[in-house]
Amino acid sequence: MQLLDWIIIIAYFVLSAAVGIYFAKRAGGSLQEFFLSGRNLPWWLAGTSMVATTFAADTPLAVTELVAKNGIAGNWLWWNFVFGGILTVFFFARLWRRAGIMTDVEFVELRYSGKPAAFLRGFRALYLGIFMNCIIMGWVNVAMASILEGMFGIPHQQVLLYVSAALLITAIYSALSGLWGVAVTDALQFLLAMFGCIVLAVIVLDLPQVGGISGLQQKLPAWAFKFTPVISSGSTGSAAGALAITFSAFLAFVGVQWWAAWYPGAEPGGGGYIAQRMMSAKDEKHSLFATLWFTIAHYCVRPWPWIVVGLSTLVLYPHLGPDEKRLGYVFAMRDYLPTGIRGLLVASFFAAYMSTIATQLNWGTSYVINDFYKRFLKPNADEKSLVRVSRITTILIMIISVGLTLIINTISGAWSFIIEAGAGLGLVLILRWFWWRVNAWSEIAAMVTPLFVYGYLRLFTTIEFPNSLFIIVAITTVAWLVVTFATKPTDQNTLIKFYERVHPGGKGWKAFAAKLPHIASDTGYAQLILCWLLGVVLVYSFLFGVGKLLFGETILGSSLIVVGILAGLSINYLLTKLEIVLTK
Repeated sequence: MQLLDWIIIIAYFVLSAAVGIYFAKRAGGSLQEFFLSGRNLPWWLAGTSMVATTFAADTPLAVTELVAKNGIAGNWLWWNFVFGGILTVFFFARLWRRAGIMTDVEFVELRYSGKPAAFLRGFRALYLGIFMNCIIMGWVNVAMASILEGMFGIPHQQVLLYVSAALLITAIYSALSGLWGVAVTDALQFLLAMFGCIVLAVIVLDLPQVGGISGLQQKLPAWAFKFTPVISSGSTGSAAGALAITFSAFLAFVGVQWWAAWYPGAEPGGGGYIAQRMMSAKDEKHSLFATLWFTIAHYCVRPWPWIVVGLSTLVLYPHLGPDEKRLGYVFAMRDYLPTGIRGLLVASFFAAYMSTIATQLNWGTSYVINDFYKRFLKPNADEKSLVRVSRITTILIMIISVGLTLIINTISGAWSFIIEAGAGLGLVLILRWFWWRVNAWSEIAAMVTPLFVYGYLRLFTTIEFPNSLFIIVAITTVAWLVVTFATKPTDQNTLIKFYERVHPGGKGWKAFAAKLPHIASDTGYAQLILCWLLGVVLVYSFLFGVGKLLFGETILGSSLIVVGILAGLSINYLLTKLEIVLTK
């Protein structure tokens, strides 16, 4: 690292702090300004903020590891989420904005009634806002620390000091500026991070050792360039390098996981910081298009620079062990970037890191303040004092996450555990919008049952993820349905108020539509289902079309792009018929 590199990095931190200071006064006006930007974010800013948050410091490293172990097809471990993401776009984005609530946890008492609803709201606020949120931030801190270790050779005992400094700056501007500052810095950080990743991919490809795309194709086996996994009759794993999964595992990923499992920030139907951005959009249409832009950017824009570098590391660092392959990305930065560009890439990693941390801090604090402190401890507190407590809580959550960073040694298997421990809950999160009979006990049962089934499978069977999803989802679904019909439904007045505000329509609310004929319920579900299917086609067509063009298959790549464009035009036509179009 030379003087120019450090100047670039310092300039980035100064810019981030300046944005926080600029929006401080605006964010201090009310909780709605602090946590939802006054519900006035345009679609492009809300959507870019979503994708920036999912672009964590360890994301390029994780993709590098997937590609280095199983080729391009290794990315199907997250590419299968497209189905759920597009479902959220067309069926839930507008409903979240229409609900008019501060957080997705507040939805619990909008939709359910009584002590079970109050308990569920308070529990989820603390569990997600502090416990789960700080674990995620601790995980991201560990990833950033490993990047700094590999890049600069900083001793393990000292590296946390550097991470803590970046974390403190992030916490300060998040506490000052609220979601306005977070969203604007997210947009800047996303542009910087993507630019840095593209620059690295171009430089690495141009190395004599790599020899461009044609050189990669000559030096690497054919399995590395397969876009889809191999369906094998054996167990999930690697077959001659390529990702090989059993047919049952393929069904679990593509047919079950995306709708049945709960996973932080990407719950079926939307949730967490994704729901926060949808609720902060200008109106329902901006909410839908923000989520659509996020889904397209998340799957079609981000991955290919990471994939190119991941493939190149197989040539540049062929002797890295299985647990070291992810660091190939960092080593490529360290070994091949010139002065200035190296500083830019390090700044881009800090940008990716800070965009995730800033959102986690603001989102987690919103739960603690809106759904616990204000709801149960200080219901009559004025807006100014609530914003002040929110800023203090932001700093406290940052401190807790640092403490967890000290004790987190590994993240291996964490996400599969989270998915298994929430398998079956996803269906409740979807149906609670469209079926009046779902109640608070339904959701509580769907949260608790998977934990017991998961424990039994781990202690007494050899069934592993993802095949375990079939059993956990089936038992959880039976359990929450039994509990639903064995307990009293939600209070009628609560259901009527919910329907009057959200009016989702559909057969699940047919009785209430008859009672409330003056409420204009949503219609056009056949068109929305078609939009969902076309949306899936759009994302996969663009994703694979760009990849095919990148690797020289011009005719196939161009054809896929054309299919994606036609799918997009068809979606626009259907949304226009439903009068869901952006207008000035």
